Amino acid sequence: MTFDELKEKAHALPLKPGVYIMQDVHSTVIYVGKAKALKNRVSQYFQDSASHTEKTRAMVSQIDHFDVIIADSEFEALVLENSLIKRHQPRYNILLKDDKGYPYIRLSKEEYPHFSLANRVAEDGARYFGPYASRHSTQQIVDALRTALRLPTCRRQFPRDIGKERPCLNFHMGKCDGYCRPEMTKERHDQAIAQAVSLLEGKFKEVKADLTAQMEQAAEELRFEKAAQIRDRLKAIQLLGERQKVVAGSLADTDVTGFFRGEAKSCFVVLHYLDGELAAKDMDLMELPMEEETGEVLSALLRQYYAGRSRLPRQILLPCELDDQVPLTRMLSEQAGRRVELITPQRGAKMDLIKLANQNAVEEVTRATTREERQNKLLEALGKMLGLEQAPRRTESYDISNTGADDMVASMVVFENGRPLKRDYRRFKIKDLTGPDDYASMEQVLKRRFQRYLDEDEKFGTLPDLMLIDGGENHVKIARRVLDEFGLNIPAFGMVKDDRHRTRALVAPDGREIGIQAIPAVFALIGQIQEETHRFAIEFNRQQRKSRVQGSALDKIPGVGEKRRTQLLKVFKSVKAIRQAPLEELEKVVPKNTAQAVYQYFREEKEPCE
Repeated sequence: MTFDELKEKAHALPLKPGVYIMQDVHSTVIYVGKAKALKNRVSQYFQDSASHTEKTRAMVSQIDHFDVIIADSEFEALVLENSLIKRHQPRYNILLKDDKGYPYIRLSKEEYPHFSLANRVAEDGARYFGPYASRHSTQQIVDALRTALRLPTCRRQFPRDIGKERPCLNFHMGKCDGYCRPEMTKERHDQAIAQAVSLLEGKFKEVKADLTAQMEQAAEELRFEKAAQIRDRLKAIQLLGERQKVVAGSLADTDVTGFFRGEAKSCFVVLHYLDGELAAKDMDLMELPMEEETGEVLSALLRQYYAGRSRLPRQILLPCELDDQVPLTRMLSEQAGRRVELITPQRGAKMDLIKLANQNAVEEVTRATTREERQNKLLEALGKMLGLEQAPRRTESYDISNTGADDMVASMVVFENGRPLKRDYRRFKIKDLTGPDDYASMEQVLKRRFQRYLDEDEKFGTLPDLMLIDGGENHVKIARRVLDEFGLNIPAFGMVKDDRHRTRALVAPDGREIGIQAIPAVFALIGQIQEETHRFAIEFNRQQRKSRVQGSALDKIPGVGEKRRTQLLKVFKSVKAIRQAPLEELEKVVPKNTAQAVYQYFREEKEPCE
């Protein structure tokens, strides 16, 4: 279907809740979404793309056709959307890396079974325990089981490897009973596994009673070393019981969610609390900074994270309100078989927990992302946003500053790999204009800059990958005209400011506005470039005004015209330095009679003040 046909089909949709399924030319599902009113939501994709994120523009460009499924309510649309996303795993939907949710402990079905972690229950004949709160804490349980019951942790396979090699170091350290030895029976291994299963089922009292009886019997038989081993095992099992109780119980209390999007990665964090104490933490790093609104991202991540889990927390704290919070609450409650509350705290202790979860997300992203990676991802995101073929490594930004015809100046600021490159900053004095004219000034500056490049001036020898002009559509049209005149194919955009003088969008020469607020890191970078360019221009403008005002003192000296004044200021840099200069130094710059006049003028000027 053509774009106009898609737009016409979208406008013909009913104002009813439902799900829309976007497909490409190969009928592959690339996006699934829900809507309260299908007509309004789907039509937005085929209107002006200026407000779209880069991800949305890329998705729309690949839509060949779409289908819709009408639902009776927003809740049914939410459930249906969730099901379709799981089934199709669309490219442009927000997806967790492995849809892991809560982990399970798996006991394999073998002659000598062993424990491992699993993301979900499978129909493979193995036995599953859980789900638990997080992979880290669940792995701790498995490790504690192996330590307490002295189960093997090596890669040897039983019974194949029994008696083939000497026992490993774990046996000699007392961490394993050495089931690789021929004297160890399978019954001993089965007994240890049975005790482990009882512990995972919460039967701590039964296991404790059994081991206590064994310890007392060993003591009666004067096998004190054996009794000591069983005593140590009892202590380890007691610690294991306390740990498992906390980890499993955390699902019945509170989960606190946090989210952070960085330049290169985003992170979703869940903190599990039991009786007001932090029991476990789970998190998922995503390789993209996420362009969607935070509420939309969180809704998608929550649905995937808790999908298919019957054991859910009684309340989930959210860092922001969700548009679909009511139907999502209903879906999770029906899934758990009881009320699950979604709460967005505004203040107090619960808000402090949200801040902690968000801070954890920030730290995870910072730890997992190098500075170079952050810069690369940031520039790649900017390049995609602007439709560039590659990331803009070198950016030049221009601004005009004037307070009248005598003080018109311009600045050229350079950012390389997202950071200021101050050695390449350049300043321009506007020439041959009778009054302030931003458009003519910008045209003059750009022509002078690129002419210097063509003249092979080393100071202007490197071309930018991107040009940013402090101004709107007309400013960037001038830039495009100059570039075309010089035969240069450099992308140029204007920086459009809001009423608080902050860049809110970039504008192309054709008038198309590109919003930059979808990715905070890009928004911050453009704002930094704009502020630095403006600062540099204003600073030069003030220097020019100061030099002009100071230069008026030299104008009063007989014999000092524009040429002599320029010579003096070029060497001494300021009127103050000229005033303090000895006569012999002045004579090195200008003729002796002029030097004498300057020297005498400033000495006479001082007399009334002394």
